[in-house]
Amino acid sequence: MATLTFLGAAGVVSGSRHLVESEGRRVLIDCGLFQGEKNLRERNWDRFPVPADTIDAVVLTHGHIDHTGYLPRLTREGFAGPIFATRATSDLLGLLLYDSAKMQAEDAAYANRKGYSKHHPALPLYEDKDVDRTLRLVQGVDREEWCTPASGFRFRYHEAGHMLGSSFIEMEISSSTASSPVRVVFSGDVGRFNAPLYRDPISPPACDYLVCESTYGDRDHPPSRPLDELEEVINASLARGGMILVASFAIGRAQQLVYLLRTLMAAGRVPETPIWVDSPMAVDAMEVFRRHSAEHDLSEAREQGVAEKIVSPFVHMARTADESKAINNHRGAGIVIASSGMMNGGRILHHLARRLPDPKTTVLVAGYQAKGTRGRQLIDGAEFLRIHGRDVPVRAAVRKVDALSGHADRHELDRWLDGIPPPRRTFLVHGEPAAAAAMSEFLVARRGWSVHIPAIGDRVELV
Repeated sequence: MATLTFLGAAGVVSGSRHLVESEGRRVLIDCGLFQGEKNLRERNWDRFPVPADTIDAVVLTHGHIDHTGYLPRLTREGFAGPIFATRATSDLLGLLLYDSAKMQAEDAAYANRKGYSKHHPALPLYEDKDVDRTLRLVQGVDREEWCTPASGFRFRYHEAGHMLGSSFIEMEISSSTASSPVRVVFSGDVGRFNAPLYRDPISPPACDYLVCESTYGDRDHPPSRPLDELEEVINASLARGGMILVASFAIGRAQQLVYLLRTLMAAGRVPETPIWVDSPMAVDAMEVFRRHSAEHDLSEAREQGVAEKIVSPFVHMARTADESKAINNHRGAGIVIASSGMMNGGRILHHLARRLPDPKTTVLVAGYQAKGTRGRQLIDGAEFLRIHGRDVPVRAAVRKVDALSGHADRHELDRWLDGIPPPRRTFLVHGEPAAAAAMSEFLVARRGWSVHIPAIGDRVELV
């Protein structure tokens, strides 16, 4: 008999970790870091709930750190099995994990210098050598190709439309006591329909059990007009003469933003304005995106008639620390795209610390902000933001562009699920309690499905 244990992203958005077990074999779906409030982040320091060396394989849905960022810690604890990912995710994974290790090391070093950590000394969760060990285990595979991560298990990937390489997982689990395999679909993060740069998610196949995200299960996005919304916000912000700071995930959102901004500029809808991509990882990711250009959807640029004109010297790549610091010398309008996306670390903090007190500054929020993050605090109207041990006054304008959300909303998830017969049971994960509860009510009322909202540590039988 197979079992499924929810080790993360249950009742919370981050820390995606789902353990499937059958006849002594263990396969882990995603291996992410907890993010957001302090009590969640502290979970990252807990030893993994099962011995790491008893896990046969890890299967990743996509590269974002809340789905992959615990991998180096897992290998440090003794995991040595294969890590499966799509080829694009495989190419991106090193960038993400080395950047994560670097950010943790830098934050720990800064905390030690300034003395604001309660730990003495402050230590990183893992180091580059742990990432080295992890990457040697990664196996890139094609979508739609059946793979065997362990005896009695097989899976294949399908397009999820969330970011480059993102996929949902169709998994079959066989056992000696069952006449036919149990089929489970793990949604990972489902992207939006008609999202810029990314292809639409495809509908999942019939399954016995569905593990579905619910990030935006309690709401519907406004009608998506990414070019129009971005044009309005950028023009209004540039008219004020200050810098526009965009906290962005370095892989996925940063490339999406550059594509849209350059489309607007090439079409003459916003002034030609210098853009800095201030993230070594985002700069390196540009090359990975070019290598996997067959996955891109450039509909917006084609509709504007500027698909061949979106590459421009107005886009500057700030790889080194000195190149990042040089942005401070710029006077007047400009756009800085820097990580991290929820403002929990990285170079965006230095730009915020410098420019938040300036009323001419605009902070553009272009993605989901989990509870407890600095991004959520800004959206909620914080007057001060705690950065590197000091309170920085918030005098900048804060603007949000909903069209750039990377997650499907309630009705987009419903559209994604159209056509599949009712699973025996649907588990809603990767959502805050209100979002998961609302999505549950929606699926029960609209489809009559059996829906369960698990908590971290819950274990269910797949029969």
